Amino acid sequence: MMHAHIRRVRAAALLLCGLWPLLACQRSGPAPTASPTTASTPSTTTPTGTLRLTGAGATFPYPLYAKWFYEYQRTHAGAQFNYQSIGSGGGIQQMTAKTVDFGASDAPMSDEQLAKSGRTILHIPTVLGAVVAVYHVPNTPGRLQLTGALLSEIYLGHITQWNDPALTALNPQLAGVTAAIMPVYRSDGSGTTHIFTEYLAKVSPAWQTNVGAGKAVQWPVGIGGKGNEGVTGLVKQTPGALGYVELTYAKENQLAYAAVQNRLGQFVEPTTDSVTAAAAASLGAIPADFRCSITDADGTTAYPISAFTYLLIDPTPADAAKAKALEGFIRWALGPGQELAPALHYAPLPNALRERVLATLGQYTAR
Repeated sequence: MMHAHIRRVRAAALLLCGLWPLLACQRSGPAPTASPTTASTPSTTTPTGTLRLTGAGATFPYPLYAKWFYEYQRTHAGAQFNYQSIGSGGGIQQMTAKTVDFGASDAPMSDEQLAKSGRTILHIPTVLGAVVAVYHVPNTPGRLQLTGALLSEIYLGHITQWNDPALTALNPQLAGVTAAIMPVYRSDGSGTTHIFTEYLAKVSPAWQTNVGAGKAVQWPVGIGGKGNEGVTGLVKQTPGALGYVELTYAKENQLAYAAVQNRLGQFVEPTTDSVTAAAAASLGAIPADFRCSITDADGTTAYPISAFTYLLIDPTPADAAKAKALEGFIRWALGPGQELAPALHYAPLPNALRERVLATLGQYTAR
């Protein structure tokens, strides 16, 4: 019976994954063409002469990117964007293979990945977001409070019931809940997974020792869903489920999500303000290439599972026309585009950091 139920919820998740771009279109206007699996080789122009730019990668920022592409194309008719929401791992792979004009990732490329690409790849932070712990526990009033240690113990398989004493000590409303916990994780290479597991590794020695951090890890327990969309679908369809997704996916699908204890002991809800607080507390440590982590940041009001998301671009592309069009879009996204972020539950870049990013964009040399 359980296996049959899991097959049904997997099917529902795949259906949601296919429908998500359409749902995003209804909210924000027509979205760029998206494929859930692969990125196609970019072509330079459409039959009408419009320049086509192809990108692939993170699902974490996809709702905002869909909005950005739509709004930008309305006022810049010469550019058309085709973005495949295939996960950060896929975005890095496509960028390395040079089959896209730009990539997108929530996890910065490692030194090893950069070396494998055989070229310099600029990391352009676009906005900030929150990875949230979503749960499906019917008839449970109030927002749950969770710590990194508790999340680690659940995903390690050490806490298996919602009425475990370690959970009810913080959440008395769970005392009468007899349901088992079904952990849900990303089955694809994922920047969201990188952010979540990096946080767990920072706060839980047991997690660091037994699992570690990465875009893909060996999960001790649970079931996997493809993309933020797939995890959202599985949690929504499975009573007792616990998963992790970007805040927008939780909001748009009306999933409950937890307040998480930060390093100063405060239980903080994920909001644009608490994500901004995490970034503000980390500004002094952000390196010149912007590859950094802001999980488990200092600050009383900082949400502990916050992160940047990046566009990945080649600073010396061969196609000057595409370079000019992509640079124009990025400068717009870092300017007027930032004003669109809060409505979709992303935090704009702090002004000081945005100025640094714009200065770095000057390295984009092809004209």
